[in-house]
Amino acid sequence: MRYSIFSVQDHHPALHRSVAQLYEQVIQEARLAESLGYDTFFVAEHHFHECGSVPNPAVFLAALARETRRIRLGVAVANITIHNPLTVAEDYAMVDMLSGGRLTLGVGSGYLRHEFEGHRVSPEEKRGRFDENLQVLLRALTGEPVTFHGKYNDLPGVALNVQPPQGARLPVHVAIQRREAAYHVGRQGRRIFSLPYSCLTSFEDIRGLVEDYRQGYQESGAPGQGEVVLAFHCHVAETDAQAKVNAEDAFNLYLDTRLFYDTRRTYDTVVGAGLGMFGSPATVADQLVALHAMGIDHVMFLQNFGVLASPLVHDSMHRIAREVMPEVRRRIGQPATA
Repeated sequence: MRYSIFSVQDHHPALHRSVAQLYEQVIQEARLAESLGYDTFFVAEHHFHECGSVPNPAVFLAALARETRRIRLGVAVANITIHNPLTVAEDYAMVDMLSGGRLTLGVGSGYLRHEFEGHRVSPEEKRGRFDENLQVLLRALTGEPVTFHGKYNDLPGVALNVQPPQGARLPVHVAIQRREAAYHVGRQGRRIFSLPYSCLTSFEDIRGLVEDYRQGYQESGAPGQGEVVLAFHCHVAETDAQAKVNAEDAFNLYLDTRLFYDTRRTYDTVVGAGLGMFGSPATVADQLVALHAMGIDHVMFLQNFGVLASPLVHDSMHRIAREVMPEVRRRIGQPATA
């Protein structure tokens, strides 16, 4: 199993923490994640709303690249529908360069109406723009001149002047927000990201998502089994009850800013469905072992949400590294050096 940290950077302007203070907290968490042996530190992209306060993750990751040395750095995800794909390629090629080849690039089509409206992009064009922009982005990252004549891009043979050190090894993941998308992205031979509480109704539904993805990936003819990376909001405390005391209000505050267009979610509904990881080390270890049995070997933890106090965030990160990870390794038979 691989374990990563994912920070959405939700901001609540009516409360006591400024955006600058939030940024400093996230930088401290990245340093801590590296010292504790987490795999990757991911940040999100959001615009024009307090649901997220990093409009350009490449800038933030470039800062983290100078604060860390070993941990991988990722974006989950870059919204390539609303941007020029050449600009996205340039920005993240620089991040890969500045980090010494530690970038993981997640891409998505976006889902928030106000972000499309603010960038003057029609949501009805989302799928076509995403598919075309992804083609341009991936070609540009190869370093070869890109000649492309499509509906949204007309390129005369331009090449990036900065190359990502990882080259073709640069991991690129596509975010999905519907279970049925798992098969289709797998059929393209691509890796996927997903946030289960946003697209599934129960923990057991994860099994079907993974099976759909694996079927599509096998049909693609691509090597291996692909990769499914799942993200879960998480807080680990001494007991399940203490985790709820610590995190319930903060998580509900976070959920209140998420702009869901279908239904209201709460701490109790997410935890009750098994789509959040809140509880004692034993409770969270049980969930991770069950995920491993479903074929998941990489999980992202969202731990800083709703202005949760930094000492609580840090304590949870420590408990996962020092109690949860070793217990999962023991139960799945993974060597301690893996």
